[in-house]
Amino acid sequence: MEKFTLEIIQDTLVAAGDEMFQTLQRTSMSPIIYESLDYAVGITDAKGELLAQGNGVTAFLAALDSVVRATLEKFNGKNALEEGDVVIANTPYAGGGTHLSDVSVIYPIFYKKELIAFTVNKAHWTELGGTFPGSVSTVATEIYQEGLHFPFVKVKSKGKINEAIVDLIKANVRLPDSTLGDLFAGIAAAGVGAKRVIAIIEKYGLETFKKAKEDFLDYGERMCIEALKEIPNGVYEGTTEIEDNGFGEGPFPIKAKITITDTEFIADFNGSHPQVKGATNLAFSGLVTGCRSLFKAITTPRMDANGGAFRPMKVLCEAGTIVSAEAPSAVSVYYEVLITAIDLIWKILAPLIPDKLPAGHLRSVCATFISGMHPDTDQFYIQAEPLAGGWGASATHDGNRGQLSCGSGESYNIPIEIREMRYGIQVEQYAFHNEGGGYGEFQGGNGQYVDYKIVSDGARVTAAFLGEKTKTWGMKGGHDGSYNYFMIIRKDGTRERHSLGTNIFLEKGDVVRCVTATGGGYGNPNKRPKEQVLLDLKNGYITKKEAKEFYHI
Repeated sequence: MEKFTLEIIQDTLVAAGDEMFQTLQRTSMSPIIYESLDYAVGITDAKGELLAQGNGVTAFLAALDSVVRATLEKFNGKNALEEGDVVIANTPYAGGGTHLSDVSVIYPIFYKKELIAFTVNKAHWTELGGTFPGSVSTVATEIYQEGLHFPFVKVKSKGKINEAIVDLIKANVRLPDSTLGDLFAGIAAAGVGAKRVIAIIEKYGLETFKKAKEDFLDYGERMCIEALKEIPNGVYEGTTEIEDNGFGEGPFPIKAKITITDTEFIADFNGSHPQVKGATNLAFSGLVTGCRSLFKAITTPRMDANGGAFRPMKVLCEAGTIVSAEAPSAVSVYYEVLITAIDLIWKILAPLIPDKLPAGHLRSVCATFISGMHPDTDQFYIQAEPLAGGWGASATHDGNRGQLSCGSGESYNIPIEIREMRYGIQVEQYAFHNEGGGYGEFQGGNGQYVDYKIVSDGARVTAAFLGEKTKTWGMKGGHDGSYNYFMIIRKDGTRERHSLGTNIFLEKGDVVRCVTATGGGYGNPNKRPKEQVLLDLKNGYITKKEAKEFYHI
């Protein structure tokens, strides 16, 4: 069989993933999907091994293949999947689970009555019911408070839509039109991918398709093992912590032991704190996806994602910890714990491979959920989005400014024009801040201010900004960065600083100021060229006081 044919099939699968990605973006109804790109799409083989992924959110790197495998565990034997079936799932504690807001659409592909592959996507639905708007709460104590739960249910059976599921969603969410729109967009995107897979098989034959996908997976494994050989073998350990669980309790330690050989990468989180009261818990499948994100960054960052490239990686942790939480623990702020776990491995390994990993970054999604009645339309709105901040400096350049966290990947912030049109807010300020930190031969990237002025007659805000007491970390003599937090500036001038907050009431004229951290610096600040410090000063990245104190200029 010609090598060229196999590569053409592999490239066509990747292109199909990209087409699915575009389809979901263009047909969804929520800005967090079509603007922020808070979703991922992929294709797996019949066993659930990842063949291609069109990726917006890095935090979904382990979510797509594992959710397919969990689907296969449920639907087997006499209950096996049939052509025309479509399954939806958002179970946090099983395959691909993150939190309830991230809903997977699993689409089995049949060719001549044989199950030969799956297309799958996972997207953040802005509203899924639950106690508070946006289906996120920093004070939830059980998953039942966080929204609708789909434990791998068929939304389509033999091509026919399950109207009972549609009615259930419509009756239980605050934004039924956009929520159902996002559901049907996910089904449409998966259908597009399925057609492309069938077209490949019809052109090249089923056996050739199977040979190509095995070749692709084996290639991913080989490339990963070659990359592992460049990382020093050894056992490396570290500890970090979750500062708060939403109830003023904490901190809660997370421990990691990383074992690296020429053929294996083992991340062992045993010994981490037990799962906590509150929503700062992460299920084990979420921990795996976090480890995959960092693992891919240091092994095959330029290669299209496929399951073979993750074969050398193992993740270990006993059940019931803050990074392997079990039902019915609350998990709606899982992403803060996931990023903390990524950051821990990052910090452990960065001194070993400074050419691959920079100093610490903002380490939080800094997600905000603002809800109320739109002043122009009298329609209920929910703004949900991640925020950008500073990344750490590296051995060769300054840290990037205004980038989303490692968990967000290729996501984007929502444009100001869309925010002000769709929601009852006005963006008063969107700028880099110079609250300090990140000094070094290479300067950490600046965090940001985003000020939302409430223009509706009352609103509510829910947000999670971990890092309010813990600075981003510097490297090789570089200074630590700064903090994440949000502040309510009342119209009478009083200020309230928060790290975690749920459904805080806002009056018309109040301002929510979101502050994201500056990244850590790299190297001795005394080695930074004078002309670069003067340029930073001119651009407002540092103050005159900071230039004098830390750079002696």
